[in-house]
Amino acid sequence: MKIIVKDREYEYPENTRLEDIARDFEHLYNGIIVAAKVNNELRDLNCTISEDSVVEFVDTTVEEGTRIYRRSLTFVFIKAVKELLPGATVTIEHSLGKGLYCEIHGYSINNKIVASIKDKMKEIIDKNLKIERKMLPREEAIRLFEKEGLMEKVRLFKDTDKEKVPVYYCDGTVDFFYSPCVPSTGYLKVFDIRFYFPGVILIAPDIYNPRSLPVFVDVPKLASIFKEAEEWAHILDINYVASLNDLIKRGGARDLILVSEAFHEKKISKIADYIASNKMIKVVLIAGPSSSGKTSFIHRLSVQLRVNGLKPFAISLDNYFVPRELTPRDEFGNYDFESIDALDLPLFNEHLIKLIQGEEVEIPIFNFKTGEREPVGRKVKLEKNQIILMEGIHGLNEKLTIQIPKDNKYKIYVSAITQLNLDEHNRIPTSQTRLIRRIVRDSQFRSTDAAETINMWPRVRKGEERWIFPYQEQADVMFNSFLPYELPVLKKYAEPLLKKVSKDDPAYSIAKEMLEFLSYFYPIEDELAIPPNSIIREFIGGSCLDV
Repeated sequence: MKIIVKDREYEYPENTRLEDIARDFEHLYNGIIVAAKVNNELRDLNCTISEDSVVEFVDTTVEEGTRIYRRSLTFVFIKAVKELLPGATVTIEHSLGKGLYCEIHGYSINNKIVASIKDKMKEIIDKNLKIERKMLPREEAIRLFEKEGLMEKVRLFKDTDKEKVPVYYCDGTVDFFYSPCVPSTGYLKVFDIRFYFPGVILIAPDIYNPRSLPVFVDVPKLASIFKEAEEWAHILDINYVASLNDLIKRGGARDLILVSEAFHEKKISKIADYIASNKMIKVVLIAGPSSSGKTSFIHRLSVQLRVNGLKPFAISLDNYFVPRELTPRDEFGNYDFESIDALDLPLFNEHLIKLIQGEEVEIPIFNFKTGEREPVGRKVKLEKNQIILMEGIHGLNEKLTIQIPKDNKYKIYVSAITQLNLDEHNRIPTSQTRLIRRIVRDSQFRSTDAAETINMWPRVRKGEERWIFPYQEQADVMFNSFLPYELPVLKKYAEPLLKKVSKDDPAYSIAKEMLEFLSYFYPIEDELAIPPNSIIREFIGGSCLDV
């Protein structure tokens, strides 16, 4: 049979395993090959192919590859804990500081236990044990996981109408993952594990360190937001998707919506109250990754500030770009408009200082067609009860407002921090929730189909990793824009869009994975209870705010 790899044709015997083919092309990939796309269909490397195909190997230089590596590493971690700590249970919680935060229940964890787990994981990896995927009939899988005591998986499977579900086996350890793993434990030699009270952090390669480990950076503020989200999920009794599905089927969606929205309003109100009570604050800076609901948040914060007697005044950073010829360029020689050095920082800081001091300034107007500022700008002088409100990717970067005293500014980080997980071992990445939001919004309001949004997502993520995430801990407060009910609402909007992605499109494998993920959610059909100022309205429509 003929195999096309990187636009060149090769011949292989029929029924050759993808893992065997991958060995011939390892030298062409910068990362660790962990899976393959066969005619754009994502397959694990244990699969064989028996007909002419186009094969694209998936390595750890792309997000799909790093997710597969991490998922497989969690399987080894779960197996090591099971063998070392009889009766212990593991929950895979969320990403944190370039790692994955996990908890072990039933034991008090300390550095000595974590070191033992690491040694056991190394032993499992050195043995190169096979990781095998089997499609089991749903009822058989339910019985299997009942025996294993993994009841969230049992509840999840009972909710689905799938005839078969994927079950992974590794030397006596079984688990469910809705997306592929590596074919054997020997692929996972690059890892670390560290104690992070009360759990552990698993560290694996990422797209910027595809064959090595990223430096772990502690993010205590973000960790506290995840903790708050976890406690909120406990209060609502929806830590996992099965619990959310049960609530919806019982007719509890309306109450969940109202309580969730009330929680958001209370948090926004508290932020506004603090700003209003601190007379030194003159500039409020807001930043967050794509599709985190920043626009709706800013409008709602503005309303709450007005309730407190303040008049927000918005300043757009777009008007402070340097002339086109002074714009820095990226590694490909293109203008890098996302760079903080694309802004005229001295002029921007000069204007902020004058505005804070009650002076009049002429805010420039930037002409994007000519790449120059207009000769005449807009003259502005703030009233005593006005406060500057500004949103942009560099809002948390101290370099942006370096001349403004810290007491005079307040930084807010907004992100959709998902507290809900599919089951004990299948977490829901925050970036996946944001991508679903963006797919729906781009289709609704920007005439962009799902494939185009998915294909541009890596560029979006690259900008976030460079200009937003490194500065998130500089925020004075973090606002979690995730709504516990949003994925069941987004489901009915996203599924038809994802189903339209052509099998010939590079976005197909991601679209298919997202469809599989969404299939485990019970939809919320009644949206009447969602208030018009809800953050989710920014994506599905019907917002009363100018979004």
